Amino acid sequence: MHEIPHEVGDFAILLKSGFTRCDAALFQLFTAGVGLMGSLASLVFSGASNSMEARASWILPFTAGTFLHIGLVTILPDLLKEEDPKESLKQMTALLLGIFVMACVTNAFE
Repeated sequence: MHEIPHEVGDFAILLKSGFTRCDAALFQLFTAGVGLMGSLASLVFSGASNSMEARASWILPFTAGTFLHIGLVTILPDLLKEEDPKESLKQMTALLLGIFVMACVTNAFE
């Protein structure tokens, strides 16, 4: 369920980058398949034998870096071009709310 907003966001980024709707959908299917294969490969070839956490923990920094790259390179420049103060306030509020929610989730599960 958590992947739906992620995939919709990726689809929107692809459309904004010039992909047609059909090409964007096909590319999303391709990347989802490759992502699944990469996840399986990381679990199989990581060398850890006793814990799922030990097997998957090394991939988290790369995943976080990818999301930061997408956000900072693709989306942030468009946000900075916004001239309407109300829209800027809405965007900043959403950003801060997202940070707050992630902090709450982190604290709840530690």
